Amino acid sequence: MFEIILLLTGTIAALSTFIASNTLKLGAIKASAGLSFIVALLCLLFDDIFKEDLALQIQLVFFGASFVGMVSKEIISKHYLVGLGGLVFSAIYLNTSYFFEGFGGALGTTACISVIIVFGLRIILNKRKQKAHS
Repeated sequence: MFEIILLLTGTIAALSTFIASNTLKLGAIKASAGLSFIVALLCLLFDDIFKEDLALQIQLVFFGASFVGMVSKEIISKHYLVGLGGLVFSAIYLNTSYFFEGFGGALGTTACISVIIVFGLRIILNKRKQKAHS
């Protein structure tokens, strides 16, 4: 259950940041910071619902995955790809967070890797689609 919650958190974080940044025109930094602040407050207000470690992990995953949502819509314009990027971020975080321990910028590095994976996937899918129409 712990993993599912964090996978959903990453997906929601990336999507909500992307929507707040582009649709609501808040800009990437305000969207990421504002939403991360709200999630941190909610985790503090409802700390009796979550185990302490889960509340901390939700905050870290949300903040890190919000970096994925900061991607320019010129790079990734489809909402489902941004959501997939958040899911990829969470999966990487869950499986390699010990690897990045003590490594400055671990959340940003993981977000960058996630965006590169999704961007590469988009290119591959576009090439397959072009071949199918040829």
